[in-house]
Amino acid sequence: MARPHTRAARAAGDDLRTDARERALILLYEAESKGIAASAVLAAQISPADQLTTLLVEGVEANQPMLDEQIAAHAKGWTLQRMPTIDRNVLRIAGFELMGRREVPVAVILNEAVELAKRFSTDDSGRFVNGVLSALVPVLRAE
Repeated sequence: MARPHTRAARAAGDDLRTDARERALILLYEAESKGIAASAVLAAQISPADQLTTLLVEGVEANQPMLDEQIAAHAKGWTLQRMPTIDRNVLRIAGFELMGRREVPVAVILNEAVELAKRFSTDDSGRFVNGVLSALVPVLRAE
């Protein structure tokens, strides 16, 4: 009899979480581009977002001032306004996960963020996101 936590089951779950992070990034990007609240973009979706996407969007929105302050303080030589919008929102999502989803390993959060940045932003974004998040880990994941 197969165990419920097979490699395929874990991979499928990881894919669902990866998809939720991607959807959250797209919704946050849309909200910032339109200058409206992320919760308004979330509410305007034709079909309701899944639980993790909703948690990420609402978590970023509720904590954005603090997240932006920490990101700006740890992004050496970069202001928030100078960062690509995608990078800024990837950092916000990962920052929220670092502080608000302690059950998720740091390595998973960083890897997912770097992959999102590489996929949707500039050639240098993966390294940039990794560097900023590495500096944020001790601050946002402090015990």
